[in-house]
Amino acid sequence: MSKNVLVISASPRKGGNSDTLCDEFVRGTQESGHHAEKTFLRDHQINYCTGCGVCNTTHQCVQKDDMAKILDKMVHADAIVLATPVYFYTMDGQMKTMIDRTVPRYLEIADKDFYFIVAAADTEQAAMERTISGFRGLTEDCLPNAHEKGIVYGTGAWQVGEIKSSPAMQQAYEMGRAIV
Repeated sequence: MSKNVLVISASPRKGGNSDTLCDEFVRGTQESGHHAEKTFLRDHQINYCTGCGVCNTTHQCVQKDDMAKILDKMVHADAIVLATPVYFYTMDGQMKTMIDRTVPRYLEIADKDFYFIVAAADTEQAAMERTISGFRGLTEDCLPNAHEKGIVYGTGAWQVGEIKSSPAMQQAYEMGRAIV
């Protein structure tokens, strides 16, 4: 059975290192017969959560921006890939803002498979663990029955394109191909 996979790229650079890993994941997913769509957060207007609390009862955000469309895609996906560059040892602002804005319908993105892609200039995988911990704050602590299926660590990539010579490229491709 074909799965619907949503890849959310928080890279501020099209063709940046984490975004390039997303493309490899998508290629692997499509080659294995699944549908994959990449959403590039930079192309969307997503405002910060204001903490007003209205969505706790209405399950709709009062803000009129692009987040409702992205959240709808998340709800309808079978698997979600969260991909970010690592800035100062955590996810970038675009990804954090998007995660904060899932509140109106976050329970509807429970019971899904999640994959994480991170890329950083640091050469140590351990330097990215705060980012992974932040993702797990959503998937393990807030979403009932979410399933972490894999992580791609793109280390040692600072300049655009440096990731292309990394083993992370093959790992992203194979992780996408392995979706079942």
